[in-house]
Amino acid sequence: MDVAEEGRVSSMRVVEAVEEFLVARRAGKPSPHTVAAYRRDLLGVVGCAARALRVDPGAVGVAELSGGVMRQAFAEFAAERAASSVTRAWSTWNQFFTFLVAEGIVEGNPMPAVRRPRAPVREPKPLMGEDTPERLLEALAQGARKARDPWPQRDLAVLALALLTGLRSAEMLALRLDSFSGRPGERRIRVVGKGGRTRSLPIEPPLEALIEEYLRTRAERFGKRPAGADPLLVDNRGQALRRGGLQYLVRQCYRHAGVYDRVARGTLVHALRHTFATRLAEDGASVTEIMRLLGHTSITSSQSYIDVTASAQREAARANRTYGVVRRLGGGVAAGEPVG
Repeated sequence: MDVAEEGRVSSMRVVEAVEEFLVARRAGKPSPHTVAAYRRDLLGVVGCAARALRVDPGAVGVAELSGGVMRQAFAEFAAERAASSVTRAWSTWNQFFTFLVAEGIVEGNPMPAVRRPRAPVREPKPLMGEDTPERLLEALAQGARKARDPWPQRDLAVLALALLTGLRSAEMLALRLDSFSGRPGERRIRVVGKGGRTRSLPIEPPLEALIEEYLRTRAERFGKRPAGADPLLVDNRGQALRRGGLQYLVRQCYRHAGVYDRVARGTLVHALRHTFATRLAEDGASVTEIMRLLGHTSITSSQSYIDVTASAQREAARANRTYGVVRRLGGGVAAGEPVG
């Protein structure tokens, strides 16, 4: 490194280094959502570090980010955020400093000096009630929900797709007509998941029929048969369905079916994914199968569905009224009293 380069490195501002880091990450083809999360986590902590240093965020130099400064910054950053958000930001900053060390911009990574919280184990939150998925789909099939411009075929296709594939919201919204391949009756759908990873999921004939019916009514509504790179899911104006629109649609479908009280708070679309996975586990699917279908990279995430299913089975067994008699009889035997 020549003198000029050494000078540039020693005076580099963190906001400049962040942009260089994000450029370097492009080779891995991260999704726009991932890039936005990187930038948000990095700049959010920079703001906290700036307050610790009593300077403007744009003036914070890379050389000033010592272990002590990073501890102060993360202490403030963590004050009003969930443990999972802080853990994600810690991981992003660890990657950022690893990049800076590799580029010769800093000599070491101070992140080991910053404690990261242990994220709580997340338990799946499927729709409550054994018959809820069936009740939901049957209600949608029997009649249109109350809406200014009802479209029951679209609503039914969306809910059935989520319940039968376990797709995340972003994965559903990214689907195109050419995401489908294969002959009728043997269709598969290509899904782009987190980190740009793709997986192929089977689509059985009943779901294929619902999607075809939805596409037929869509062609009637807008006078054009969708094809190729057109989005699979659209709103009532024919525009690609967005996250807020999907959440609203699913919420209204729950209410129409009278099952909104069976949805865990804060889940909405994700409750459908959890229901898909939980039912797989209940029907004997292996952890590996669940992992592949859901697009998990960690077997731990998929194992939670198996564990929760086992717990639910035990709760159901415990609720058996006959246990009341057995407990009474067992108590008498333990006390040495005659039974009967």
